[in-house]
Amino acid sequence: MSLQTRYEFVLPRGYVDRDGTLHRGGTMRLATARDELEPLRDPMVDGPDDPRLTILVLARVVETLGSLELVTPHEIENLFAVDLAFLQDFYGVINFGSQDDYEALLQGQQELLGPVRGADGTGARTTAPAAEAAAPNEPVTVGAPEPAVRAPRPGRSAIEELPGVGR
Repeated sequence: MSLQTRYEFVLPRGYVDRDGTLHRGGTMRLATARDELEPLRDPMVDGPDDPRLTILVLARVVETLGSLELVTPHEIENLFAVDLAFLQDFYGVINFGSQDDYEALLQGQQELLGPVRGADGTGARTTAPAAEAAAPNEPVTVGAPEPAVRAPRPGRSAIEELPGVGR
């Protein structure tokens, strides 16, 4: 049995880059201790409760987003709020949750967005609307907003420190 360390996801709304290209699908890897410690050294972070910490950690573990092969804090900062919340939930589930939590998150997203499909044969599953599957990185015209999509919040709901642990 091998350990799955990379997980595919599809954002509820997606990141729109400066060229107007919509990026929804991506991969996130499991976090290491360094991924959670290094951002605390950033001079712009005031401590473990600083909201910027979440941005920096996610920028370290989100490996791809659509056709973007380098995801920086800039892209994470410019996500729609529903997408940031989804990535926080996803991070919590893959790093701290059980397989049941992961399945529940995927099931909740499947119910809201469409069918679940495998993409790379690793066993990782992701969901995507039909339009995403046909042309995931085509420029889009921003029109009427889509309804907010929120998957259930199993497991931990955000990147957070456990109270009293290690202090």
